Amino acid sequence: MPLFSEKDAEKQLKSGSDKVHPDDLENLLERQSAIEAKVKKSGKLKRFGGDVRLMFSMVRDYLKGNYRSVPWKSIAAIAGALLYVLNPLDVIPDFILAFGFLDDAGVVALCLKMVESDLHRYAAWQELTQEHQRDT
Repeated sequence: MPLFSEKDAEKQLKSGSDKVHPDDLENLLERQSAIEAKVKKSGKLKRFGGDVRLMFSMVRDYLKGNYRSVPWKSIAAIAGALLYVLNPLDVIPDFILAFGFLDDAGVVALCLKMVESDLHRYAAWQELTQEHQRDT
């Protein structure tokens, strides 16, 4: 039996995203540098660095009202996953060598799987927006 299964990740992600309220997004964005630093220093999470930055960018544009073409469920899942990463005493505490970030990586991977199409649409919108700004 795996130490942390996809079913475990699903349970943690649902629990976290169910608790997210729109008012929590500002707090999440204030913790961006701490979450990104944790992702960067963890071998298990490091491969998600670009995705995590894109998730933060989408949450920021959602909060500012610049991009609302995403369901709240996806924003809540992203916020729940990112806040889970920040918690050092989650299902597998981060201080347990070799295994401490396994659950964090599982939750982030599941979240990415769930919101993949939303992130792709956002990235395309972001690119078009940046091109338009360069052209004006």
